Amino acid sequence: MSASIPASSSSTFLPLPPARDIPVTFAASLKSWWAAGDKQGTASEERLLRRLPFFVPEKMASSTDDSPVIAHRERVQLAAPKHFLNTLSIKSTNPSPTAPPPAVVLHGYGAGLGFFFRNFPALAQWAGHRGTDVFAVDWLGMGRSARVPFTIKAKRDDISGRVTEAESFFIDSLEEWRAKMGLEKMTLIGHSLGAYFSVAYALRHPTRVHKLILLSPAGVPRDPNNLTMPSRELTDEGDSGSTTSHPAVAASAAEVNRTREEQKAMKEKESRSRKLLTYLWEEGWSPFQVVRSTLFWSPMLVGKYSSRRFSGLTEDETRDMHDYILNITLSKGSGEYCISHILAPYAHARMPLVDRIAALKIPITFIYGEHDWMDPQGGLQSLENLRNAGNYHSKMYNIPYAGHHVYLDNPTAVNELLVAELDEGGEQLHLFASSRS
Repeated sequence: MSASIPASSSSTFLPLPPARDIPVTFAASLKSWWAAGDKQGTASEERLLRRLPFFVPEKMASSTDDSPVIAHRERVQLAAPKHFLNTLSIKSTNPSPTAPPPAVVLHGYGAGLGFFFRNFPALAQWAGHRGTDVFAVDWLGMGRSARVPFTIKAKRDDISGRVTEAESFFIDSLEEWRAKMGLEKMTLIGHSLGAYFSVAYALRHPTRVHKLILLSPAGVPRDPNNLTMPSRELTDEGDSGSTTSHPAVAASAAEVNRTREEQKAMKEKESRSRKLLTYLWEEGWSPFQVVRSTLFWSPMLVGKYSSRRFSGLTEDETRDMHDYILNITLSKGSGEYCISHILAPYAHARMPLVDRIAALKIPITFIYGEHDWMDPQGGLQSLENLRNAGNYHSKMYNIPYAGHHVYLDNPTAVNELLVAELDEGGEQLHLFASSRS
C-alpha cells in the first residue's frame, strides 16, 4: 500500500493516568471497584486508542498534514432521548470518488470497540490507501454506548416474537446510526454476537450491505447438540503462537473436523458448576450480572479472566484491556439481557442463521479460529446453503493459533485477511489460501 501511517506519540496529548494493576488482593479489588465509573471507562478506552498514531482525543486539535487518515471518537445521538452509539471514526484525509464502501467493525457480546485496537492500524492503512473510511461502533446497551432499558414484550413461548424484538433493539439503532452518518452502503465486520446481528441487519436491510465478514459468528448452527461451548471463554488462554506470522488458510472439511475434535474433548470435561450457567441463562441472567452481583470481588474475577484469556498480549496491553473490560462489565446492565432471547444455552440460536442466511445475495466470508469454541460446522453448512441458492461469492477461512477472539489471538493473519477481503473480494489471498489446503 502506498499510503503509510506516520509514526506518532501520544505524549503530545494531555497525559492519562496509567491503568491500575490487575488486582490480586481484596483491598486492591475494592479500590478498583470504587474507582470504576463513566470517567474511568472513558479513560480506559482512550488508553487503548492512543496506541493508534492517527487517533486524536476529544477537544484536541487535529492535523492532517502527513497522515492519510485521522481518527476520533464521538457519541452519535439517536432520535430517542439519551440514546447514543459510541463511535470511532477513522476517516481518509483524501477521499476518493471511486472509494469502496466504508467498513464498519462491530464487537461481540459484552465487549466494545476497544477490543480491536490491534486491527485498526491495518484497517486505517487500507482506508488511507483507498480513500474511504472505517468505523467501529458499540452496540446500543453495550460497550460505552447508552445503557438504556432492555425489555421484551413477547411471551416466553413466543420464540419468533422474542428473537425479533431482541434483534430489533440492535438492528434498528444501527440503521438509525447509518442514516445519521450518511452511509449508503457498508461492509460489516462483525465478531461473535456482533456477526449474528450483522447478518440479521443484512437480512432486514439488504440494500445497505456491500459485504459481510463474520469473525467466529454466534448463532449459526441448527443442531442444539452442536459443539459450541461458551464456558470456554472463561478458561481458554491466549495463544503464544500469535506473536509469529501464521497466515489464514481456506477452511477445508479436514480443518473443521480437527477443530470439532478438540471441541468434543473439551466438552466432555465440562464441570457441574459450568452447567449451572445453563439454568441461570434460561432464567434471564447475564454473565455480567453474575459478576456485578459479587460487588467488591468483581475486579478480581474480571482480572482472572483477562490475565488468562489475553495472556498473548504484552503486560501493558493486558492491564489496559483488563481496565477496559472491567469498566464495561460494571456499567449498568442493558443490551446484555438480549442473550437468553436470541440464544439458548451453549449459544445455540433460537432462530439459527444457517436457516436464514441463504436469502442474502452478497459476498459473505466466515472466519474461525483453529481453537475456536464456536462450532465451525455451521459455517460450512451455511456455505452449502448459499451456493444451493445461487450465491457463489462466499467462503470460509481458518486462523491458525487463534481461539474465539481471532482478531486478537493472531492479528497479523486476520489483518491480512481483512484487507484482502475488503480489497476486491480478496481474490489473491483466496487463491493463495486454497493452494495451502
